[in-house]
Amino acid sequence: MMNWYKRIPFDRFLAAMIASVALASLWPTLGASGGPLHLDLVTELGVSLVFFFAGAGLSFASLKDGVTNWRLHLLVQLSTFALFPLIGMAFVVASEDFFPRDLLSGFFFLCALPSTISTSIAMTQLARGNVAGAIFNATLSSLLGMVLTPLLVNLYLHSAGHSGGHGGSLLDQFAKIAGQLFLPLVLGQLTRRWIAGWISRNKGRVTLSDRVVILLIVYNAFSDSAAAGIWSQYGWQTLAQTFVLTAALLATVLAITRFFARRAGFKVEDEIAGVFCGSKKSLAVGVPMAKLLLGNTPLGMIVLPLMIYHQLQLFVCTLLARRYASRPALAFMPTQSRRSLDADPSTPPQAD
Repeated sequence: MMNWYKRIPFDRFLAAMIASVALASLWPTLGASGGPLHLDLVTELGVSLVFFFAGAGLSFASLKDGVTNWRLHLLVQLSTFALFPLIGMAFVVASEDFFPRDLLSGFFFLCALPSTISTSIAMTQLARGNVAGAIFNATLSSLLGMVLTPLLVNLYLHSAGHSGGHGGSLLDQFAKIAGQLFLPLVLGQLTRRWIAGWISRNKGRVTLSDRVVILLIVYNAFSDSAAAGIWSQYGWQTLAQTFVLTAALLATVLAITRFFARRAGFKVEDEIAGVFCGSKKSLAVGVPMAKLLLGNTPLGMIVLPLMIYHQLQLFVCTLLARRYASRPALAFMPTQSRRSLDADPSTPPQAD
């Protein structure tokens, strides 16, 4: 009992994000767009590099084992792109008189994002779940998110009466996403045969570069927001509200996905993949996409719910994965899962 704190999954990335927000609040001119560091330009190149490495690390051979499990796919994708947005929109409608408008926009933006890749797979593997199904659904979610997330965000903007402040027309947004996210992903996949080995041997460095890019985007976003007076408008109460909202969102989705997995008669391995893939939201996709979709708006309040949700999902889902893993071991591991665990080790090492 005295060593309970050692079990808490805390990493240095959280501390670095907090430091980035603090530095941006104290010295916003350094990291602001058009400032001395020109982070608005630097991060554009960095994001393209992140998705290039993601494409190069993605093995389509590792996806084939999970293709036929359509009930699992339906649960994950409906949770990601239907359940989450419905919860987000319902909350916005019910509480628009009680919470800051930018915070509600950030909350819905979080709900519209795709699932993670590496974290979903890692949690599923830790819990002894259907890894092949997790690989397929996490990858499919990321690809679908490049189309569905802009559609959902624009639907929210129009329904909430936002006449401006976003990244242009829907076609302009698709063009930006295609050029900065999808094209590097495709180029990475095309060059995979030559660089996949290097990526596999240097996973730590690639992951570090991904995280540095995310931190720079966070620093840039909060620098712009601090320069626009975000902290004079919102105090610590907003942080507390955001934590409560995101915690309630995570608990709700975890409960609903597990309920439907069990009502549908899923095997426990499929339940694990469905719960983890269907409850995650991608920081690696969300932060750059916020710039592309809402780039004319100070992004501090937009990405704040995502940053908090990212850490909550790591903490809660790690504990949940350990609980799943503690169940009695099976006499054998299904061939499908064995092949998935032995698949190409260069799954995209994103800080997602």
